[in-house]
Amino acid sequence: MSAPTSLRCLVRPSAAVPRSIAAATWTPYPSIALFSTTANARKPVMPKKQNKGAPVINPYGKKMTVMKKKNKNVAARAGKPPLPGERKALRKRIQLSNNNALPVAGLAELEPEHMLDRNSVGTMVALPGTMQDSLRALEAFKPTQFWPMFRQPAMLIRSETVDLISQMQEAANKKQMFRAVLTGERITGKSLLLLQSMAYGLSKEWIVINIPEAQELTTACTEYAPIPDTEPVQYMQNNYCLKMIQAIRKANSSILTKQTTFYSHPELPQNIPINSTLLALLSAAKEPESAWVVFQAFWKELMHKGAGRPPILFTLDGLQHIMKISDYRSPAFELIHSQDLALVRLFCDTLSGAMPLPNGGAVIAATTRNNGPRTPSMELALAQREAEQSGTEPPQHEPYFKGYDPRSEAVLKTVKVMKLKGMSKLEARGLMEYWAASGILRSTVDEKVVAAKWALSAGVVGEMERASLLTMRP
Repeated sequence: MSAPTSLRCLVRPSAAVPRSIAAATWTPYPSIALFSTTANARKPVMPKKQNKGAPVINPYGKKMTVMKKKNKNVAARAGKPPLPGERKALRKRIQLSNNNALPVAGLAELEPEHMLDRNSVGTMVALPGTMQDSLRALEAFKPTQFWPMFRQPAMLIRSETVDLISQMQEAANKKQMFRAVLTGERITGKSLLLLQSMAYGLSKEWIVINIPEAQELTTACTEYAPIPDTEPVQYMQNNYCLKMIQAIRKANSSILTKQTTFYSHPELPQNIPINSTLLALLSAAKEPESAWVVFQAFWKELMHKGAGRPPILFTLDGLQHIMKISDYRSPAFELIHSQDLALVRLFCDTLSGAMPLPNGGAVIAATTRNNGPRTPSMELALAQREAEQSGTEPPQHEPYFKGYDPRSEAVLKTVKVMKLKGMSKLEARGLMEYWAASGILRSTVDEKVVAAKWALSAGVVGEMERASLLTMRP
């Protein structure tokens, strides 16, 4: 085809297209305006979350401000905030009497002979007022115990009580040291048995030293500092030591006034001449900086053999916490073993027998199941001691477990283990009769009721309290 012919095909035809045909074949597209002067009928979408007080512009062009919603309870919550330590004091508050409870007729006060007599098993005895003050100073009472429900504090004489106290007295008569660990399941009465041992020591005029919560020494909540010229490095805890000195002075004041010093102590912050009372020696600790030095001098005086020195009772609750690595760190930021803390080291040396008590006495520790960490070495050592006492084959180390602590095992290598279990029916009946006489238990105490509660709780004293006292109905 020639070029003129090809170009002629692109030329618009000269004939006009009929209007009817064009209207039928062509449909105009709807036009869309680039802007509109009318408001959009659709509801504007507001942002879901805005900062408080930040300006927001809505699609209408108006400026809005997101205001904070007023809380109607702000005025009710407004008040004086608690002072430092007030909440802890309320949490650890000890109440030993309740005027709404009935006085129990015929309730005898505690005598040392009560805890040595087998015929007293299953009976309740009341704590004298002066002994209550001493035990409170030693922090022997626990907030979880049922003291606020009765007219006055009293305790049950159990067969384990007679066993423990008899061995303590026998060791004191021979000027020897009785070392024991109280263990068992939860709420079986370990802390209460520890309290009974302290009550016996106070009634016999022993010098009683107590560490109520071992976790306060190992959980990095107390100030500490290295002791100069010690290898390996040991650490003193002055604030806790001062607190313990004050407790010892208050609980044993009647005994300390009768004992005099035999050594001069030039390292003390004030002059304490020879033949001064041990109470005056402890009174030299007025600031935390001098607490550890005063305690060392006091312990040196207690270790003086003869001269009428009384036996010593050293107790600790929460043994698991000192059988592991503590939460403290050395200047090199390495974790410190609990037994490198001076007070813990002192207790462990006496518990293991490495530091004997020349005038006799007892060192007793109790385990805890409420907040105690898992310590494989302690559990294995106690299981081995129990097996040796019963004459069975002791368990051995697991060959592929590397979490054992030889230092903790060495401490518990020769101790006596006393495992607390459930009470007998005789002891359960004596306890329930005391509850009924106090007006707490509102049911007849007979063989059927005692057997039902005893079977329901398996004889565990804490479970029996839950089954009998916490389910009361008016």
